[in-house]
Amino acid sequence: MKINQKQIEAVLALSSEERYKHFIKVIADWQEVWGLYHDGWALAETDTGEISFPMWPAKEYAAICAENEWGGYVPEAFSLDDLLGELLPNMKNDNVVPCIFYTTLDKGVVTTIEQLSYDLNEELKRY
Repeated sequence: MKINQKQIEAVLALSSEERYKHFIKVIADWQEVWGLYHDGWALAETDTGEISFPMWPAKEYAAICAENEWGGYVPEAFSLDDLLGELLPNMKNDNVVPCIFYTTLDKGVVTTIEQLSYDLNEELKRY
């Protein structure tokens, strides 16, 4: 699904907590998640020094962040099933935390793997 510029601007104007809720709803609905990829997935460092894996609900949002240290990275999708079944367990083993809806102005919501899994599963129960 393509997102228009007005939608992008409206969502980016939301607080990080509201963008997190939007992320949960959209990926539960569309069944896909977006990251940035170039010879490996883009990672970031949190304010507390943890390594985080940034994720977005749509290609357009990820593409906006493909600049500066992520210049040359391209948006790449993976399924919600892959996120829940493979990526989150691998992140837990590697001590990497989820970073939801990073923007050029806001580092997004850093959450635990358990909280992200819980929130996604609760949203999926509504479908």
